[in-house]
Amino acid sequence: QVQLVESGGGSVQPGGSLRLSCAASGFIFRIYTMSWYRQAPGKERELVATILGGPGSTDYADSVKGRFTISRDNAKNTVYLQMKSLKPEDTAVYYCSALRRSLDYWGQGTQVTVSS
Repeated sequence: QVQLVESGGGSVQPGGSLRLSCAASGFIFRIYTMSWYRQAPGKERELVATILGGPGSTDYADSVKGRFTISRDNAKNTVYLQMKSLKPEDTAVYYCSALRRSLDYWGQGTQVTVSS
């Protein structure tokens, strides 16, 4: 049974930091491309960051470059999103996804709220 379980969301003041985790099970984690998406109220879901399987190269949305870092620990079947210098516009539900060819899996999401 495939599972992606996100954790680490919460409320933080502008300028603060959070680290999201996504624990995966039920598939060969190391060969999957892992991504973080987010969806703010009234907006479409957007891709935030991606890390490939194997060499683990990364890519980021322009809005988070230099502030967010995606990483993975294949031994723990976990992908992370380190978020720094958070802004109110980063407020959203953050989702973890796994993709390989025609297979894609999603987590249930974790809320991140940035507010003073």
